Amino acid sequence: MHIFDLKQDFFRPLWIRVAVVAVCLGWGVFEFVTGAPFWGIVFAGMGAYALWQLFFDGWPGPDKKNL
Repeated sequence: MHIFDLKQDFFRPLWIRVAVVAVCLGWGVFEFVTGAPFWGIVFAGMGAYALWQLFFDGWPGPDKKNL
């Protein structure tokens, strides 16, 4: 069971998955650079979780209909 289930049809296109991960990690870096380490950790953690869920945790292939 996952805290947030990102395996939804909305995230099926590759460009959306890449954009979500890039925005989260990029915003985390921005927060660290501007001196807000708490928010940097929060957004970097969200980006790492999204990266794992959307790319490495058995994402359904195009032939699988059930998410």
